[in-house]
Amino acid sequence: MSLLEHRTAIDRTDQQIVRLLNQRTRHVLAIGSIKLKSGQEIYAPHRERTVLDRIAKMNRGPLSSEAIRAIYREIMSSALAVEKPMTIAYLGPEATFTHQAAIQRFGTSLRYAALKTIADVFSEVAKRHADFGVVPIENSTEGVVTHTLDMFMDSDLKIVAQIVIPIQHCLMGRARRQQIRRLFVHPQSLAQCRGWLQRNLPNAEIIETSSNARSAELAAGARNAVAIAGLLAAEKYGLPVIEHNIQDNAANATRFLVLGRQSPPRSGRDRTSLMFCIADRVGALHGAIAPFRKYRINMTKIESRPSKRKAWEYYFFVDCDGHIEDPRVAKMLEALGRHCVFVKVLGSYPNTD
Repeated sequence: MSLLEHRTAIDRTDQQIVRLLNQRTRHVLAIGSIKLKSGQEIYAPHRERTVLDRIAKMNRGPLSSEAIRAIYREIMSSALAVEKPMTIAYLGPEATFTHQAAIQRFGTSLRYAALKTIADVFSEVAKRHADFGVVPIENSTEGVVTHTLDMFMDSDLKIVAQIVIPIQHCLMGRARRQQIRRLFVHPQSLAQCRGWLQRNLPNAEIIETSSNARSAELAAGARNAVAIAGLLAAEKYGLPVIEHNIQDNAANATRFLVLGRQSPPRSGRDRTSLMFCIADRVGALHGAIAPFRKYRINMTKIESRPSKRKAWEYYFFVDCDGHIEDPRVAKMLEALGRHCVFVKVLGSYPNTD
């Protein structure tokens, strides 16, 4: 085929794509209307994962499955925006990894609200000022975000989805390597890049900041200064990236939670998060854990936090495989309740890690 023939074929294909996208969106709107009448949430993470997995299996190239997923993410985001004006609250400021995680989950067509604290995110969703919230829960290098755990003690919100993203720290700024005198960095990022900094910038003055985005903002307005942040921050503040992927752990990743008001139904591969408090007696924790083994429920995580209500009283936060609608999980929870003074399911949601 000639160049003109290829271009003509592309024009015809584009015409078909636009027609089919609008046809798809009309079906989405009809489904949304049915959901609203029955009191269901518009956003359905279990269905979203099914669609993304299905279209990835259909793909035969030359586009990669990752590229196809990214395209469909934006198609879904646009459809959600047409169905209902939606606001996604997240721990700000803009251009942080939490912002990046929120966009990765919901696409670019929705409204985003950057909030100052994790408590603010919980509050906005609970008050229905935001449809969903995105908060960090743990980093593979630095561990759990304790404030997020503590918020669940008094909140009725549910975990409706999770987002796991690789954390790729970049050194950015307008100074040449030999000119660098100051480094703006968030304490978490500093901890995750300490080895690289000791080898490459041992003499730079380290100035800790409140966020990665703030680091980039300060570096953008300072001489002989650089920042550690993500690519989204470099783009926002127009900073050249001096070095990519300076984190000490190549597998560094952070897990984020999507907060909502209704738990999604089973997807077939789910995770359940819960919290419980045990009586102050010998063997109480052993007794609480026993139901997981009895019903063959894989516990993937357990963390303890002080209750802040009574000295030496602790809550335990657990992640396990399965959904609360699964018979074995339901039996495990019933048995767990007999061993504990308090049990609270925080949510069952698709396990996408």
